Amino acid sequence: MTTIRPLFIALLTLSVTACVSGPAARDTVTLSIIGTNDVHGALIATDQVGGLVTVSAYVDALRQARAADGGAMLLIDAGDMWQGTLESNLGEGAAVVAAYNAMGVTAAALGNHEFDFGPEGQHAVPIDVGEDPRGNLKRRASEAQFPVLAANLIDTSTGAPVDWENVRPSVMVEAVGIKIGIVGVMTANALTMTIAANVGGLAVAPLAESVTTAARQLRDDGAVLIIVAAHAGGKCTDFSDHRDLSSCNMSAEVMRLANALEPGLVDYIIGGHTHNPIAHTANDIPITANHSNTYSFGRVDFQVDRERQAVVSRHVFAPQQTAPGTHDQYEGFPLVPNPDVEHVVRLATARAESLKQERIGVTLTGPFKLVPDIEAAIGNLMTQAMLDSFDADIAIHNVFGGIRAGLPAGDLTYGAVFNMFPFDNIVTVLDVSGQDLRGIIGRMAGTHRLPGFAGMRVFISCDEARMRVEMRLDDGRVIGDDDRIRLIANDFLALGGDDILTPAIPDGGFELSYDMPLTRDTLVAWFRAGPDTISPEDFRTHRTPKWNLPDGQPANCQY
Repeated sequence: MTTIRPLFIALLTLSVTACVSGPAARDTVTLSIIGTNDVHGALIATDQVGGLVTVSAYVDALRQARAADGGAMLLIDAGDMWQGTLESNLGEGAAVVAAYNAMGVTAAALGNHEFDFGPEGQHAVPIDVGEDPRGNLKRRASEAQFPVLAANLIDTSTGAPVDWENVRPSVMVEAVGIKIGIVGVMTANALTMTIAANVGGLAVAPLAESVTTAARQLRDDGAVLIIVAAHAGGKCTDFSDHRDLSSCNMSAEVMRLANALEPGLVDYIIGGHTHNPIAHTANDIPITANHSNTYSFGRVDFQVDRERQAVVSRHVFAPQQTAPGTHDQYEGFPLVPNPDVEHVVRLATARAESLKQERIGVTLTGPFKLVPDIEAAIGNLMTQAMLDSFDADIAIHNVFGGIRAGLPAGDLTYGAVFNMFPFDNIVTVLDVSGQDLRGIIGRMAGTHRLPGFAGMRVFISCDEARMRVEMRLDDGRVIGDDDRIRLIANDFLALGGDDILTPAIPDGGFELSYDMPLTRDTLVAWFRAGPDTISPEDFRTHRTPKWNLPDGQPANCQY
């Protein structure tokens, strides 16, 4: 563990200790911890989410409440901060870091999407000699007036956690005389869920071991409270009692992390990554997580006896929703957006507005909704657009996770397409064998995140414990093992992302051409070249499904 660098000592002192100027010191004080996660560049409010502008109002109100009673407030983020909106992406995340600085963020963990922008500048992956594949991430970290945490992100050349400016495994802060240790970790799958070209030479160590090592050191250094910002997730659905875990997926990564820790070592885990809410206690550790894009934030209050330097009680709050109009005050204080955050957002919004509102020239007769359905219109539209745009047999896409928003009815804008696909992935055209394609389909048929595709239908059957895979092109031809197939994907998948194309990736990887267009630009060009109106009904495939799976597929039916 390392100490906080001088550059942001003043800010941390302001954000977590200014409360001592309020009422006289008390034996028992309240430490309120706000946990955010998967903000994904959400700077401005929409009908459903508050954006960082609104979140800043809640933060300031709670900060005032704690100042009034002699306590303190910490704001901690669990990763995936800046990738995902046009307002943020145009500056490669700089606006989010500036907003976090203005909000007084105490610390933030790295998530998988922090690697997405690659080198500084226009390239999403290193192309020119000397480009650092983590250049953008390092620049954003250096701009942060808060420590960026990554205890389990390992530099394979040293076998130790990465040593970049302002990136460290853990940090100790002090608030109203209480030492608080904060550890950051990321999901075990982080490096397969970003662009592979940007994460070479890195590895992810086991979460529980990394947390344990850092937390023990923090305890030895006097930490009374230890908080883990974990870019790892789970899901619960009932928030009436934080001790009732019956609605929770206990096999999820953040729950496994909590249950693997020794009792009493960690006081609070702020989760994320899977965009599902949690506000529960597992292994006597409060855990919170939220939907993405500032839909809500997590909160846990700790009562701490300063004389004994011990936690005496805690209160786990249900997810705190931020939609505009939800509240006009919080903890007895009016909700007023932080003016410095508003300034940052105004600048970012002005830069993006004209591009965001640009009409593409097509009207959608109904909404293309983002729903967890492999035959849904939005995924079929995405893959068909890719297939129509290039000379290929099949297009494949990770429609669960690789599409971030639906498309609204009405005149389509560039901003809507960007929200649908904010990633700077390039198109790739790959040559694979029928046997390799069969391996891809057979392997994915046993998962819950089926990829979407255009150009073929697949039929899965089970003969005892053996899976049989038949693939038919749209013209009815059955794909044989010796056939050569031209496959459209993007570089994220071609480089091993989401582990979808792994069975077909040759030794040494696919040869990629980085002069190919961005996937998003291809979508825009396809819309512009198409008909004046497009209906979602024309893209639903439930009557003739692309994925034909047996009912009640046996668990042992594996390819």
